[in-house]
Amino acid sequence: MSRSSYIKSLLLAGVTGMALAPAPVLAQAQPVAAPSQIASDDPTTDGGQLSDIVVTATKRETNLQKTPIAINVLTATALQDRHVQSLYDLADGAVPSLRVATFEARQSALTIGIRGIVPLDANQPAREQGVGIYIDGVYLGRQHGLNAALFDIERIEVLKGPQGTLFGRNTEGGALSLVTRAPTGKFDGSVTAGIANYGGYNGALRLDLPETYGVSLKLDGVVQYQGPTTKNTLAGQSGFNYFDRRGFKATARIKPVDGMTADFSYDNGYDANTPFYSQLLNYNPNGCVAGTQAAQPRCFLPGTNYTTLTGTVKSLIPGTIVNGTSRQKTTDIGVPQQPSIDKTHGFTSNIRWNVSPEIELRLISAWRGVNSTQWDNSGGAHRVPVLNPTNVVVNGQLANGTLFSRYSLADLHQNQFSQEFQAVGTVGQIDYVAGLYYFNEHVSDDAATPNSNFYNATTGVISIVDPCATVTTGFTIVGGLPVGGTTSPAGSQPGCRSIDRASEVWSKSYAGYGQATWNATDAIHLTLGGRYTRDHKRGVLHFSRNINYDINTAAAATNGYTPLDRTWKRFNPMATLAYDASDNVHVYAKYATGYRAGGASSRTANYLPFNPEDVKSYEIGMKSDFWDHRARLNLAGYIMDRKNSQVDISSIQPTATGNFNNLVTINAPGITKIRGIEADLTVQPVTGLTLTAGYAYTYTKIPPVLITSTGVLQDFFIVFTPRNAANGAIDYVMPLNDMDLKFHLDGNYAQSTQAFDQFATHNDASFIVNGRVALSNIKVGGSNQLTISAWVRNLFDTQYIFRRDPSNSLPAAPTSATATAGNINNVLGDYGNFNAPRTYGLEASVKF
Repeated sequence: MSRSSYIKSLLLAGVTGMALAPAPVLAQAQPVAAPSQIASDDPTTDGGQLSDIVVTATKRETNLQKTPIAINVLTATALQDRHVQSLYDLADGAVPSLRVATFEARQSALTIGIRGIVPLDANQPAREQGVGIYIDGVYLGRQHGLNAALFDIERIEVLKGPQGTLFGRNTEGGALSLVTRAPTGKFDGSVTAGIANYGGYNGALRLDLPETYGVSLKLDGVVQYQGPTTKNTLAGQSGFNYFDRRGFKATARIKPVDGMTADFSYDNGYDANTPFYSQLLNYNPNGCVAGTQAAQPRCFLPGTNYTTLTGTVKSLIPGTIVNGTSRQKTTDIGVPQQPSIDKTHGFTSNIRWNVSPEIELRLISAWRGVNSTQWDNSGGAHRVPVLNPTNVVVNGQLANGTLFSRYSLADLHQNQFSQEFQAVGTVGQIDYVAGLYYFNEHVSDDAATPNSNFYNATTGVISIVDPCATVTTGFTIVGGLPVGGTTSPAGSQPGCRSIDRASEVWSKSYAGYGQATWNATDAIHLTLGGRYTRDHKRGVLHFSRNINYDINTAAAATNGYTPLDRTWKRFNPMATLAYDASDNVHVYAKYATGYRAGGASSRTANYLPFNPEDVKSYEIGMKSDFWDHRARLNLAGYIMDRKNSQVDISSIQPTATGNFNNLVTINAPGITKIRGIEADLTVQPVTGLTLTAGYAYTYTKIPPVLITSTGVLQDFFIVFTPRNAANGAIDYVMPLNDMDLKFHLDGNYAQSTQAFDQFATHNDASFIVNGRVALSNIKVGGSNQLTISAWVRNLFDTQYIFRRDPSNSLPAAPTSATATAGNINNVLGDYGNFNAPRTYGLEASVKF
């Protein structure tokens, strides 16, 4: 056994042995101090004891250990130790029950799930997320732009389980609440700069200005860069897994009258990125050949009842590399690739007024938006080539003019306005929260999938399709033909694209909610709450398969198209009974509900609508401190039943005019079962040494769905949700006179999962180790303090496939409801994405 394998085994054994239950150990490893104490990025313990952790999950500041909700908290120090620059960096398992995955086409659109609530594709304007993302109390309507650089984060609260009462719709699995630091009114700040491999660098500026004329101003700026980790062999084109981020935020705090605080902030972010490279993992892995379906049980498309298979498996394009064991450092065939661009902006007004000791009024208003432009050629030659109808394979070679390399292009523009009014306070034995909420969103998108390369069989040269080129008889490349011409445009530039789909959606949501906790005794607490929500969603499909529905209404009617215009109403109740068994042991039982709004799939020609889904959750938990507050163990077990689960049937449909990614969203009948156990443990055996471990067990089962077109019962799966996930960390602080030498090491394990709703195919299990060494509190120039550190992510350069797509290794989708023959002409092989390689760097930060 090699040394690295031996160390991995020891770390995995340690993580498994320590992980007894569910929850965010990092939260407890790096506790958050009370708000007045959160000036430090490095919370410490008091006399060797674990510090209290303050959270705002109930819309008021409470001690985590006495809050009857399963919560994980990632503090600024925890994020720094793991070198977390964006939310995607949490994908390695910082919280076992929190799962983060990037959408294949771009790194900026993140799939975020908690407790098995993980939508496969929330990229569509009329589709919602299952986990709510909040920044300083403001809900983000889209998952686009979520991978932007993080500003001066005070903490990230991971609220697990339905949060439908206080946080509202689309929080079935929970909520991710990002809290940034507020202005202090005192001169303070820090400057951070770092370098890394792959040409990486990062920088951050935090500047708190003294209060002037009653105004406290805080400025934050950040830049982050990483060069591509997979080189594009086409000269002058961007490589893969590259990002270039920058952002700015300004916050002003004023106190116009006694008891009133008003915060006004503006932020602006820019993120240029390229997707992970999608490499061909195998070639015809299911052994597909023409013949009877019964003789080829592996070459079977779920949900079909084929009796025969017809056609011929595709030949590989010359130069193609088949590699399912290791991450490619260079592409096999160069393709045009430019960065996707995401621009985010927002203005938030947060006004709080302590009217009396019994009530605080809050008014939170926010205008936010994101503009996202996607350029994704990550599949290169590994997706199904699109062939001209007269084009054939001759003697096993691609014929002259074969087009390939699906360039996935998409634009999304979103603007939202939200307004929330809250009343929070205490009257006698009653703690209460009441509020009104309004949300208004407008989203539009379009998508195209032209091809970017063609093969010249005479010369054996792969060439690039001209931006506005079309393929005509004889496979001559000619340019300049606009969309709507007599032949299909193959170009990628605007005005040269064949539009696969374009849609526009307007959403409005109204809600009123209330929650009250009756502190019956010092030890017994009963909480009851409810939220009424009214959602109205209106949507139109402007284009489908390059047909302009606004003009060609006859074609739209033939395709069965109907605009979306629906209203849904829900009441989501919640009840919790909590008991303080002692000063150090707290138990609770909780019933909670949540719901995710319905919508329509813009990937379908008829704009197929789907209904909301609803969740009921039953949870019991325990939070405990022991060993004189040197150890902390939190446990939770839950049962969730989800009704009308929104599941996706995804397929690539090759046709004579283009490659179409057709995603149909339906509601699965019956009850989807989700069951889980979570635990986290924090131990500080001696002053300066903190050991943490976390574990999450998640069982999911969607009832089989009857596919009406084929009469076949099909199994569906919840994606990116490992049955078992665990992590562990070691933190040690060694005093050196006035300085501190800090060591951090964490290990994160996740069992393999499905990556698509409809395929049983699994990606790989993973075990990732991160580390950091830092020397802090170095005096420089008076009271200024310098911290220098070295960090590494994926210490052992572990390679695993986090997304495996089998759609290109199976027969094509049925062409009609009565089809009994499956075509294998476009079978090639599985393709997928490996995780990021090892990254490491040096960083220096000065506080002044």
